[in-house]
Amino acid sequence: MKNRSTLMISLILFIFFVISFLTNILGPIIPDIIKSFSLGLGMAGFLPFSFFVAYGIMSVPAGLLIEKYSEKKVILFAFLLALIGALLFAMFPVFAVALPSLFLIGIGMAMLQVAINPLLRQSGGEENFAFYSVLAQFVFGLASFLSPQLYSYLVNNLHTAKTSFILNILNPIVPQQLEWASLYWVFAAMVVLVIIIIAIIRFPKVELTADEKIETGKAFSDLLRNKQVILFFVGIFAYVGTEQGIANWASKFLQTYHGIDPATKGADVISYFWGLLTLGCLLGLVLLKLIDSRKVLIVFAIGAIISLAFALFGTAEIAIYAFPVSGFFLSVMWGVIFSLGLNSVAMHHGTYSGILCTAILGGAVVPLLIGGIADLIGLRFAMVLLFVTLGYILSIGIWSKPLITNKTI
Repeated sequence: MKNRSTLMISLILFIFFVISFLTNILGPIIPDIIKSFSLGLGMAGFLPFSFFVAYGIMSVPAGLLIEKYSEKKVILFAFLLALIGALLFAMFPVFAVALPSLFLIGIGMAMLQVAINPLLRQSGGEENFAFYSVLAQFVFGLASFLSPQLYSYLVNNLHTAKTSFILNILNPIVPQQLEWASLYWVFAAMVVLVIIIIAIIRFPKVELTADEKIETGKAFSDLLRNKQVILFFVGIFAYVGTEQGIANWASKFLQTYHGIDPATKGADVISYFWGLLTLGCLLGLVLLKLIDSRKVLIVFAIGAIISLAFALFGTAEIAIYAFPVSGFFLSVMWGVIFSLGLNSVAMHHGTYSGILCTAILGGAVVPLLIGGIADLIGLRFAMVLLFVTLGYILSIGIWSKPLITNKTI
């Protein structure tokens, strides 16, 4: 039984890795997509929009599907959608296909996010859930760190004299000048591997706790009338919007204002952004054992505002360090805002979690707004919008009054 649970936990961690790999590669490749398809920044903003709007649509329905069917069926279906999306873009790398492709991948990723947390709790045991959740976040961050490095390797080595196993496979099927599209062949291969593994492995029967069940009737309407629910929905919306606003536009910003190549140094900056965000999570765990989470949120929000200001208005040398540092300060925000939100409402936590997950929609709206504003006044001043979202996150640390505060030593 222990071997089976270890195998299951390993599979779940691998799923987290794949989710992150697919989710966070858009930022590094946006400059290439703009160049390949001759897009304005406003149109480019529809790329992350197409992906993250799926979270707004699918988070609550995914919870209902899991209760009706099973985690295994929902996870397989989610990966099948992601596979179709990845293959569509890999085989037909044109802008008209990019948007529906990213939407399909986003639907799949939204379903997976909802499905695998109860599975992780069941496989690792409730007493170990916090540990494995942090480990999952670490794996998630590791994938976000590695995917820009793979992008950089493929873009700089495809269709050159260099050879390797992966280059030999991709060279004949990837068009010249569209080397970045090779990533979607890699995604498709990863997803096929995961589908085969999932089909073989026997899943445990998961009994959803009250906090994991989603209700659509009175509980839903009661929560939507609760001011705290709306305020924390906006908080999650602001956080994901900030994270994706930086991750999706930093490389293009560096190319536009400092002439930095997105396939080399630009990819490194995004990679280190996610790397420092992951390391910040580990420090955050320690701080949350020592300090009230609201104070931690205030300090990290101020740090993010300062580092973003240096990134947007500093020299090239400052910007390439300041963007990753902003990732470090974003690290604790998701967990703190989510936990403050749940701890501010006494009941219907499963439904409330579904509502908060729907707020991941911020990752669709904020990058799109930045792109649209950038076409009017330039990318630098468009990204000033992120000070508004960070300001709101800072305010949460001031006005939130949770029923239960985090336990400190």
